Amino acid sequence: MKLTHRMKFLAAPVAALASALLPIQAAEPLKIGYSDWPGWVAWEVAVQKGWFKEAGVDVEFEWFEYVPSMEAFAAGKLDAVCMTNGDALVTGATGAPSKTIILNDYSNGNDMIVAKPGIESLKDLKGKKIGVEVGFVDHLLLLKGLESVGMKESDVELVNVPTNETPKALASGDVDAIGAWQPSSGQALKAVPGSKAIYTSKDVPGLIYDVLAVNPASLSARPDDWKKVAQVWYKVVDYFNDPKTRPEAIKIMAARVNLSPEEYASFVEGTKILTLEEAKAAFKVGPGLDSVFGSNKVVDDFNVANKVYEKAQPTADYIDPAITNSL
Repeated sequence: MKLTHRMKFLAAPVAALASALLPIQAAEPLKIGYSDWPGWVAWEVAVQKGWFKEAGVDVEFEWFEYVPSMEAFAAGKLDAVCMTNGDALVTGATGAPSKTIILNDYSNGNDMIVAKPGIESLKDLKGKKIGVEVGFVDHLLLLKGLESVGMKESDVELVNVPTNETPKALASGDVDAIGAWQPSSGQALKAVPGSKAIYTSKDVPGLIYDVLAVNPASLSARPDDWKKVAQVWYKVVDYFNDPKTRPEAIKIMAARVNLSPEEYASFVEGTKILTLEEAKAAFKVGPGLDSVFGSNKVVDDFNVANKVYEKAQPTADYIDPAITNSL
C-alpha cells in the first residue's frame, strides 16, 4: 500500500440514495472498487490467476485511490467497495448503505503513533503536541492508546494535520508525535532518526477491520454470485498463507502498487489477513473488538463524538455474516 487508508466524510447523500435503489442488471459484471491496502491488494492474486472466471462469476475490479473509491460507491458506480468498517458507517450516514459480507483483515501494526526522540511511551505525551487527522481512524487509535495509560485527549494538544503531511510535521518539529498509517507512518520513522512507534494497531487488534462492503440491492439480487466472490477470496487467503505460494502472492501484490516484493512484505506484516475460521469468529455478535459488531459500536461512538456524522448508526445493520458463515 502506498497504503492510503481510512475515514473520510462523504457528502453525497442524494447520489448515494439513488445508488441504493438502482436496479442491478444480472447480465452485468459485478463491479468492485479496491485500493492500496494489503488486505485489498490481495484480490489482485485472483484477478491475475483468472479465478473468478473459473468460479463462474463475472467480476470487474476497478483500482482507485481510497477516498475516490468510496465516492464512486456512493454515486452508484460500483456494486461493492473495499473500505474500513468505520468508513462503511460514514458512507451509510451520508446515504449510501452497505452490507459487510467479507472481513478481509484487521490492521495489525500499520497504523501507528510515532514520537520524536526522547519520547519513549504514551505517558510521555502529556502536554505535548500530536499531529493527527482529526476524525480519522488514527485519532481513534490515539484515544485508545491514551485511555490504556489512564490519560484523556485533554492531556495532549491535538494539531489537525492531513495524514500524508504528518511525516513533514514531525520532521519540522511542529509536533512531538504523529498518528498515521502506512506509508506515512513509515515515512515519518525514516524522516526523523531516533523516532519510534510508541503505540500501534497491533496493540488494539480489531479496532480497524478492512472489509468488502456491498450495495444491499446488489446483494439481494445476486446472492449466489457474491457467494462465489467470497469463495474466491478464501482461495486467495489459502494461497497467501501457504509458505510454498506466499512469495508469488506477495510478488503479485507488490507489482500492483509498484513496490519491490521485499519492501511490500514489510507492509504485509502489519496486516492480519483473516482465515475463514478467524473471520467467522469475528462475525459473531459481541461487545469487544474481537467482534466486528463490537468494533462498529466503538467506531460509531467515536464518529458521533467527533461530529463525523450527527446521529448514531444502526451498526448491526451494516453487517451480514450469512455468506461467510455458509462457506
